[in-house]
Amino acid sequence: MADDEFDGEDAGADYDDIADDDDNIEETEEQEEEGFNTQCLAPGQAGGGVDKTKRITSRYMTKYERARVLGTRALQIAMCAPVMVELEGETDPLQIAMKELKHGKIPIIIRRYLPDHSYEDWSIDELIIIDH
Repeated sequence: MADDEFDGEDAGADYDDIADDDDNIEETEEQEEEGFNTQCLAPGQAGGGVDKTKRITSRYMTKYERARVLGTRALQIAMCAPVMVELEGETDPLQIAMKELKHGKIPIIIRRYLPDHSYEDWSIDELIIIDH
């Protein structure tokens, strides 16, 4: 029977392994971020990578970049970041972020990683945004 094989001392063994992994949370998050093909940056973090005149990626913002930019900016607005457009009664951070994106006023730079481990930095106002 299975009840005869259970020993009370084994109950905490698996938990100890999980508790040790908590120290590596930051390392795991960094590894996950490296898996993305794009990254949102503040304007001061841009630089390096491929020169603006030698870019090879499309000028169109992808739906994935759009979602990440809107989510990042909405979170910033929800945490009391300054709004870059005139508000006309909007209170929802996502609606405000959409309005900023429409006007090209979001202060975020998109970093697109290339297969050769170089990258291209695109500001929001340089990209063509198609509304869906």
